[in-house]
Amino acid sequence: MMDIFKFTMKKVTLFFPLSILFGQIQIDEAFPSLYFTQPVDLQYPPDESNRLFVVEQEGSIYVFDNDSLAVDKTLFLDIRDRVVFEGERGLLGLAFHPDYENNGYFFVNYTAPNPLRTVVSRFQVTSNDYNQADEESEFVIIEINQPFDNHNGGQIVFGPDGNLYIGMGDGGAGGDPYGHGQNLYTLHSSILRINVDTPDEGLNYGVPNNNPFVGTGYREEIYAYGLRNPWRFSFDSVTNLCWIADVGQDLYEEINLLEVGGNYGWNIMEGTYCYDSPVGCDTTGLIMPFYEYNHNIGESITGGFVYRGSLVPNLYGKYIFADFEYGDIWSLEYEEGNSPEVSTLGDLGPYSVTSFGTDQYNELYICSFDGTIYKFTQTYSMINHGDLTLNVLSLHQNYPNPFNPTTQFRYDIPEANHVTIMVYDLMGRKIRTLVNRNQKVGHRLIQWNATNDIGQSVSAGLYLYTIQVGEYRKTRKMVLLK
Repeated sequence: MMDIFKFTMKKVTLFFPLSILFGQIQIDEAFPSLYFTQPVDLQYPPDESNRLFVVEQEGSIYVFDNDSLAVDKTLFLDIRDRVVFEGERGLLGLAFHPDYENNGYFFVNYTAPNPLRTVVSRFQVTSNDYNQADEESEFVIIEINQPFDNHNGGQIVFGPDGNLYIGMGDGGAGGDPYGHGQNLYTLHSSILRINVDTPDEGLNYGVPNNNPFVGTGYREEIYAYGLRNPWRFSFDSVTNLCWIADVGQDLYEEINLLEVGGNYGWNIMEGTYCYDSPVGCDTTGLIMPFYEYNHNIGESITGGFVYRGSLVPNLYGKYIFADFEYGDIWSLEYEEGNSPEVSTLGDLGPYSVTSFGTDQYNELYICSFDGTIYKFTQTYSMINHGDLTLNVLSLHQNYPNPFNPTTQFRYDIPEANHVTIMVYDLMGRKIRTLVNRNQKVGHRLIQWNATNDIGQSVSAGLYLYTIQVGEYRKTRKMVLLK
């Protein structure tokens, strides 16, 4: 009987009768003459000035012209005397009012001491210099006490609806000791949604009438909850979908799509797994991650953006994200009916990628903790009437293995081709099609959640997963435990 688990890697020489243009994605220093001290955010103002603003964690914001040859930066705001700066605390987020060009309002998120708290404040630019903020114009919008010095969130974003969205972590320590994740009477572990233009009586902000918990007795500012630490989230400028990257505890990092009133499970769940519960947990009403990865791959997710620029066509429509502790940067591509497909774009080294940002042209930038700002570019090279020798196929062992209920595996496509990845049982019956489309060159990561093609959970046992590219094929086995 043939051993279906033994496949030999082959070499193939491909001959091209015509010249072929290859596009290669690169990550380059965007502003080689500019450096910053622990940058954690990058934003642009909606005023067509083509400027960029970089937030430094210790409490400063710098502004400069969006020019790769820029050599000068200007101190826009300095509130170091109001910020407690250490670890995950500091000046963490910046958002410009949608009507900034007329009112000069911008908002910041920072950690303040005595008592330790998150502060979201409004400032205004000076009337005579658009590169200088009025530091005395601070108007506090909201303050939220913090029990610990980590998991304080940090992101603030104006949504397509004109409301301000605020990301709040569970308050810190480990394991959510105060149970904030599932507590709708606290503002922690949530995405908040407030109106900064029309305050309610007794508040410096308003609560939109269509927030999901208005009139329920719960905190009406909450738009979604059950998040551990949504350090970075963003709205897709085309679809308006909000992508949330939630930093995990011990096992998993996750990506979620924002839903009104959604409960993302912390601390009942970490990713798709019951948290700290050997006997299972009740997942009724919980939203499972859109995508997750385990701590064999990375340990602190940094959310990015869906790329909508023009300089890197190969990234258009893909969600770009990274891992702070490992330094890897990935793109996530999703087509309805297929599992999310993740490709590696680069590696900036451990403890590097703190945040992503865009400019007014939707080009994407990376903030590195070492003080460098990077940018995605795409270069092209021509191959003329030559031959190209390559390893046709690489399929790695899934991890974890055995698994329950989700596993992941990597594969490498060294030449553009049609790719199929399928899961079979030991009788040879197809269980699930994970990929069935043309793919470009790249390293990819895919996951399977132990369901078949119609979404039904499959039984425990031994399964095969197979990749085929052209005439070349490789199969591995994996074990599902229940």
